[in-house]
Amino acid sequence: MSKRLFAVFAALMIVGLILTACGPKAPAFECTDAIGCLDVAPDEPVHLAYMLTISGATAFLGEDSKGAIEIAIDDRDGKILGHDIVLTGEDSGCSAEGGQTAATKVASDPTIVGVIGTNCSSAATAAIDTISSAGLVMISSSNTAPALTIEGQTWKPGYYRVCHTDLFQGAVAAEFAYNELGARTTATIHDGSPYADQLQAVYAKRFIELGGEVTFAGAVNIGDTDMRTVLTTVAADGPDVLYFPIFEPEGDFIVAQSSEIAGLENTTLMGADGLLADSFPENAGPNSVGMYLSGPYVVGEAYEAFLAKWDAKFGGVPPSGFHAFAYDGTNIILDAVEAVAVVDEDGTLHIGRQALRDSMSSLSNYDGLTGALDCTDKDFGVVGISHGDCATGGALGIFELGQAELDGNWPPPAIYTPGE
Repeated sequence: MSKRLFAVFAALMIVGLILTACGPKAPAFECTDAIGCLDVAPDEPVHLAYMLTISGATAFLGEDSKGAIEIAIDDRDGKILGHDIVLTGEDSGCSAEGGQTAATKVASDPTIVGVIGTNCSSAATAAIDTISSAGLVMISSSNTAPALTIEGQTWKPGYYRVCHTDLFQGAVAAEFAYNELGARTTATIHDGSPYADQLQAVYAKRFIELGGEVTFAGAVNIGDTDMRTVLTTVAADGPDVLYFPIFEPEGDFIVAQSSEIAGLENTTLMGADGLLADSFPENAGPNSVGMYLSGPYVVGEAYEAFLAKWDAKFGGVPPSGFHAFAYDGTNIILDAVEAVAVVDEDGTLHIGRQALRDSMSSLSNYDGLTGALDCTDKDFGVVGISHGDCATGGALGIFELGQAELDGNWPPPAIYTPGE
């Protein structure tokens, strides 16, 4: 190359560099989201949080959900849109106090994009205002109290659940008791929690609609250990079925002490998903044999593959029935992040918080482990529209406990599903 050609070439290179440096640049991102944006720098992770019960008698629920969240993240190789996914969490317990404390901590962290939780409806009832006001989304794997999604009751924007509302579960339990067991009288016991109280109310209402009679509706206190007084009151009318949708350890004591009470010899015991735990039969003892539990029922090849991943990662089987719902809930949040995030050339993410809610609220025909999910608004025939109820009434069944479960086998067989 001649000196003249080299000089021309060098000059052109310099001009090109100047034009590149001084040319038009992509405009800086401007957030127009109604409740703000979360910016994730190129070297920062996408931050998910959980609020679960990970200590005490209901820790099996938190263990069940947390394991499923981790598997959902593993299935993405721990990354989304080129960013690592980090998971942190708070113990929300199974109480209003625990839920409020956990929500306050989570809401104070502006890096969190969304929350999986809570397990217990009492914790969600206390947490929902704080989480909503912080602009977060929260999706639950096991909050079943109807009021949580009903406008004008407990619901606040940003709250969702993948599990069934107890408007479904209570009706399924009542229909099984009346139609399959032939029960014509029933009694109910709750523990004062939003979950138990609302579930027994739905069950009782449906049982009466079918033509049955509720002979007693009472309550125990969380922490009670002597259930003989309430059981004696129940026994006065000798109901065909005693339905007690409560948790351990109170449910354990009801079952264990039931055989001591004259008048309950022919009463069938029936609990709900709060007792659908591998620890329950052993803790309740021999009286658990022959009783029934209502709760989640998930089947299919994808679910079997999930269980294989659980066994490989943790060993054995999940301790409760809501793991598949936690898996679906985690993926719903992460899929929404992928759908709404604006990605800069350097990899920075801009996630509109209202856009995230809008994406989740418009979700329909979503193919989850737990079935086809639909998070759009619904009318269940009660006062107020339901928001964020993603379940469609499937994935529910009735389980019968036998000697095998008392001896450590888990899960129990499903003997009834709606529509059979």
